[in-house]
Amino acid sequence: MTKRAMLFPGQGAQHPGMGKEIVEQVPAARRVMDVAREVLGFDLAALCFDGPEAELRRTDVCQPAILATSAAVIEALKATNGLDPRQFAATAGLSLGEYTALWFSGSLALEDALRLVRRRGQAMQEASTRQPSGMLSLVGATREQAADLVRAASGAGVIVAANFLGPGGIALAGDAAAIADAEAKAKDCGVRRCVRLEVAGAFHSPLMAPATAALRDALASVTIHAPVIPFATNVTGDFVSDPERIREHLAAQVTSSVLWEDTMQRFTAAGITTFVEPAPGKVLTGLMRKLAPDAARINVETMADVGAYA
Repeated sequence: MTKRAMLFPGQGAQHPGMGKEIVEQVPAARRVMDVAREVLGFDLAALCFDGPEAELRRTDVCQPAILATSAAVIEALKATNGLDPRQFAATAGLSLGEYTALWFSGSLALEDALRLVRRRGQAMQEASTRQPSGMLSLVGATREQAADLVRAASGAGVIVAANFLGPGGIALAGDAAAIADAEAKAKDCGVRRCVRLEVAGAFHSPLMAPATAALRDALASVTIHAPVIPFATNVTGDFVSDPERIREHLAAQVTSSVLWEDTMQRFTAAGITTFVEPAPGKVLTGLMRKLAPDAARINVETMADVGAYA
């Protein structure tokens, strides 16, 4: 039997119109947005469907918006195709997508997942406001080149390798001066091109430490169950099942590097050959083109995708 993994997108995948067709046509998907409105106290669906885009980009808005959109697609697949999470060999999510993966795996209630990512987004936004900072994507860079560039720019301020997404897909995070210095020194370290990321601050770096305390408090207030299918964490790139360890990893994640490439290597080593990604976006299945070129990739963005899912 083919082994499948469900992958959940992170911040940056948001766009106006996400999930609209599916939510409007599948009552089970609509109920996710109804729950989100009740939990959050505002009409999240309206922001997902109509924007404005600037509002949807806000860290404290886009995080619950992405989670709710992904969850709505999963509920549509359950209602129309009989999708059962227990059919999957593993699940993971990119950054905030971990919370969606934990909901999918039965570890978190939807209401708790929404509250957590809302508070997470608020805390990360607050930390970003305190310290001018940002992120820099290193196009085509190796881990060694990224490490060289971090060393070269570290004299200007705090800077770390924050995201390891796949071959040539590394992002740095740091304070504004260090990011600017890294940008200036990139070619000297063999990095052919850099791209500033449109994010509020230096996510997955020590500059997010002020968000950790707020997130720990929020995490302490929810029940986390052992996942019913294997769940892998960004912090180690490996599977974790103990609820208290999951809680600790979620708190640590905002200041830790995202080891996505390591996670996907773990999945392929476990014999997983099909990767499914619900809306919004197709970033994670796109990464699999390099990480596992022979793997099957399935995206679920539209009602046609829902109908074709098998």
